[in-house]
Amino acid sequence: MTKEYSIRLATKTDLDLLQALGIKTFSETFGQYNTAENMRLYLEKSFSRQQLETELNDPSAVFLLAYDDDVTAGYARLRQGEQPEGLNSVSALEIERIYAVQEYIGKQAGRKLMEACIRYAKEKGFDTIWLGVWELNARAIRFYEKYGFEKFGEHVFMLGTDAQTDWLMKKTLI
Repeated sequence: MTKEYSIRLATKTDLDLLQALGIKTFSETFGQYNTAENMRLYLEKSFSRQQLETELNDPSAVFLLAYDDDVTAGYARLRQGEQPEGLNSVSALEIERIYAVQEYIGKQAGRKLMEACIRYAKEKGFDTIWLGVWELNARAIRFYEKYGFEKFGEHVFMLGTDAQTDWLMKKTLI
């Protein structure tokens, strides 16, 4: 039986939830592969109240929250902005973050979030959706490939003081 999730847009009142969710899911996903110091540096910068407030107020971005009844199962952040070299798109939307809480991995929360991201991009008239994924995150790469994402480039992602390589992947929507 397929689990039902509800998806909603986050609002400014979700700041504390987004901060806790961002720190929890990023730590669960990458904590074992990185030093405690680099994780601390990244989390303090990327999930500070000030940073998240800025992101929530950004008119070119939205957060989607996935719920299992009243329990938050995951989230995504979508944004329109600078397009990386090689994207070659007229109108592209980035999935900047997409994470399921550890207990919901393998329980369709990621699938529901991805479907909501793609639906949102299509409804807003984007022709391409893209993302960056750590080159060593094989599970996530397989997940994105399942949705038709293809690698089109690479870029450096700074996790604290550690320069890591992200694959850039895109999916054409039209």
